[in-house]
This record gives sequence, structure tokens and C-alpha cells, in this order.
Amino acid sequence: MSFSHDVKRELLEHIDKHRDCRVAELAAILLLEGAIDMEEPAIYMQTENQELAELYEHLVRMVLPKELEEGCNPFALKGEAAKELLAIMKWRNSNAVNGLLIQQEKCKKAFIRGAFLSTGSMSDPEKAYHFEIVCDFESQAKQLQDALKFFHLDAKIVSRKNHSVVYLKEGAQVSTALSVMEASISMMNFENVRIVKEMRNSVNRSVNCETANIKKTVNAAVRQVEAIEYIENEVGLSSLPESLQVIAEIRLSHPETPLKELGELLDPPVGKSGVNHRLRRIVEIADKLKLGGS
Repeated sequence: MSFSHDVKRELLEHIDKHRDCRVAELAAILLLEGAIDMEEPAIYMQTENQELAELYEHLVRMVLPKELEEGCNPFALKGEAAKELLAIMKWRNSNAVNGLLIQQEKCKKAFIRGAFLSTGSMSDPEKAYHFEIVCDFESQAKQLQDALKFFHLDAKIVSRKNHSVVYLKEGAQVSTALSVMEASISMMNFENVRIVKEMRNSVNRSVNCETANIKKTVNAAVRQVEAIEYIENEVGLSSLPESLQVIAEIRLSHPETPLKELGELLDPPVGKSGVNHRLRRIVEIADKLKLGGS
């Protein structure tokens, strides 16, 4: 099973105790998965997701008055039952839910949850961080975007195959979205994966940085030794000032020793920057000799 499926399984078990939140969640499901005829009036719901269908039916029967929900077909509501449910949801058009339904924070959460259960999906966090909800209309996407932004989630909208897709791609944002939808178990599982990935990436960055530094140090040492050997062969190390001659001889004897330790071999000891300065002067002298001999 996919991580996205696990998230939805957890959300499907969440039945909000507040009636207004149930209405907001139901409205989101109908907005993205249903079809509404305002003239008849009639409400149709068809989904291949059996678990979502069961949740939808459960919400309809919880929201409708008892006398109307008994004997009705929630997947093809007509007459008084449809009229009553549309009134409860304050339905105006199929491009967005009535903003009055999602004014409260708890109702915004339910609305996002219902939308995700309908057309949402998530990538496996082991592979990528990606959360999205597919909408038929841009107005639906913008309403979802606004709801997510209320929780400081920087949701973006992209067009894909005549649909508007609301998405999040940053790990912390996806984690917050799971928390907003009240998928606490999935959020903890997501965070566990994210922590391990970030630790692994941090170690890799550290190793890469260390490797680069070692390579840089080795290359510098090789160049220093080559410069010293060139001077020795061309004019002799005795041609160098005494301080440079001493460090040159020590470098030849200790080609792999770090600069700090080379400095400690001098009498008196010299710091790393001092050793580096002397070796750099030796390289410059070798370079000048090469130019003068060409």
C-alpha cells in the first residue's frame, strides 16, 4: 500500500464531532466528486473509492434531518432531501463552496480533509515530498489555496491536463498539512522518514565537504613538494632564505603532514598561517624560475 493510501485510511476513520465541520467536509467531497443540479434540485455522487462512498453516505445521514435521511438514496438525492442538504451547505454554484461554511479554523481543517480524501494524493516521503489536490476549476483551487494559506502553508497552483492542481513540495509544509487534516499517525510516520533523510543528507554533505577539503589539501601538498624539488634540482635549496630552506626540507621529509603539524616541527614553532605563507613563497619562487628558464 502507498503512503497516500495510508493517510486516507486514517482520515476516513476521523468523524468530526462538530456538525458544522461535517457539513464543510461533505461540501468539499461534493465539490470535487459530486454533481449538483440546482434547478431540479438533485445531488449525485459517484466514486470508485468504496471507503470514500461509505464516508459520504455516513456524513449525509448525519447532516440531514432524520425524517429526510430515512429511506433516501444519498448517491442520488432528489426532492426535499436534496433541497434541504443544499440549504444546509448554503450551496450557490459548483465552482466553490460557500465561504460561510469555512470561516472557522476547525471548518477549514474539515474542508481540506474532505478535499484531500476526494482527489488528493501524496508521494512516498522516502522518494519525494509532494502533496496535491486536483480541482476541476481554478476557483476551487484558489479556495483550497486560501484555506491552506490560513495555516501558513505556501500552496501553489499549476495547470495540468485541463485541471488546476493545488500542491505543496517542501517537507515541513507537507508535515503541517497532515497535522491540519488531523492525520496525526501519518504525520509522525512522515516526520520519522524526514528526520532520517535529513540526517542522511547532512552526513553526506559533511562527508563530501571533508573529502573536498582533503583533496584540496593533498593537491596543495603535491604542488609544494614539486616546487621544492624543482628548486633543488635547478638552483639548490641553499639558494633560499634560511626560513624557507628549513620549511622546504621539513616538507620534503613529511609530504603528507598537515600544515599545523609541520609548524610544530619548527624551532621555534610556527602557526599554520605562517607555514602556509612560507610554502606559498616557495611555490612562487619555483614559478618564477620556470618562467625565467623558458
